Amino acid sequence: MTILKAIAVAIFIILPTCVSATLSSQQQSAKERGIILFKQYKTAEPELRIAAEAGDAEAQFFLAEEIRQNKQYITDEAYKWYEAAATQGDLYSMIRIGRTDNDLCLTMKNCPTGKKEPKEWLAEATRIAKDKSDRGDAEALYIMYELTAEREWLKKSALAGDAIAQYRMAIGDRQGEGFILPWKRQEIVEHWFLLSAKAGNPKAMMQLFGIYREKGELEQARYWVEKAASIGYEAGVYNYGYFLAVDPKALGFTEDKIKGYALISLLKELDGGGAAQTDVEETLPQISEKMTPTQIQEAEDFATKWKTTHPPLSFFPEKIGF
Repeated sequence: MTILKAIAVAIFIILPTCVSATLSSQQQSAKERGIILFKQYKTAEPELRIAAEAGDAEAQFFLAEEIRQNKQYITDEAYKWYEAAATQGDLYSMIRIGRTDNDLCLTMKNCPTGKKEPKEWLAEATRIAKDKSDRGDAEALYIMYELTAEREWLKKSALAGDAIAQYRMAIGDRQGEGFILPWKRQEIVEHWFLLSAKAGNPKAMMQLFGIYREKGELEQARYWVEKAASIGYEAGVYNYGYFLAVDPKALGFTEDKIKGYALISLLKELDGGGAAQTDVEETLPQISEKMTPTQIQEAEDFATKWKTTHPPLSFFPEKIGF
C-alpha cells in the first residue's frame, strides 16, 4: 500500500499538547528510507529508530511493527514505541495496543503494560476516529470499520474514496458478503476494484489485470499490469516483465526480452521476504538463455534507468491487518 496521510488537524484539536516532532532533513531521510525498507520486508529498524527517537509518531509506529513482526508478538520495546506514537494521537498504534488481548504475548503471559489499559486505547481511538468520520474523513471511516468490524463503516469509507476500503469491499462482495443479486455480483466487484485502482491501489490494479485477462479484454489487462509495475508493486513488475519476455502473445504484447529481463532482474533486491526470489530464480535463466551478452548488458542498463525514474519496489503491505 502507499504511505497513509497524516491525522494532524484533528489530533491538534483533540490532543493540543501532543505534537509529533519536526524532523531534520537527515532524520526525515532516515524515516523515508526506513518505511521503504519496511515495505520491502527488509530490516528497517536502524533507519526507523533515528526518526522514532527524534519523536516522529509514524516512525515510532513502523518501528514497533518491525519489532513485533520480528518477534511475532508485542514485546516491551514494541509496546514502548506503540505507546509513544499513540500518545501523540496515532490511531494505528492505539489499535495495536488495544488488540493486545489477541496477541501471542497473552498466551506467553508476558503482555506489556503501560499508561492505559488496552480497552482505554480502543475507546480513545474510537472517540477520535468517530469525530473525524462525522466530518466525512474517508480514512477515519475505515478505521471505524477496523474498530467495530461493522461492514457499514467499510462501505461508507469506500464511498468516501478510501482505496483500501474500496478494495476490501470488492473482496468481500466477491466472497458473498452483503446482499447482491447473483447476476450483479461480478459487476459490483469490478466496480469497487476499478475505483480502488484509480485511487492508486496496486493490489486492485492486479485484480483488474486478472479479471480483464480472463475476459479477453487484453488492452485493459495490459494497461493495469503496466500501471501496477510503474508504481513499483512487486507483483506488477514481475508480471509485466514475464509477459513481455516469456509469453507476450498471451496479452498481445510485442516481445521485448530486454525490458522483460530488466524488470524481473530488479526484483533481486527484494530478498527480505515474499516469493519474489523464487520467481526471479526460475524466470531469469529462462529468458537469458535466449539472449546475447549484448542484450543482457542492455537489459542491465535499462534496469538501472528504471530505478532512477520510478518509485521503489514494494510489497505494499496494509498498515493494519497484517
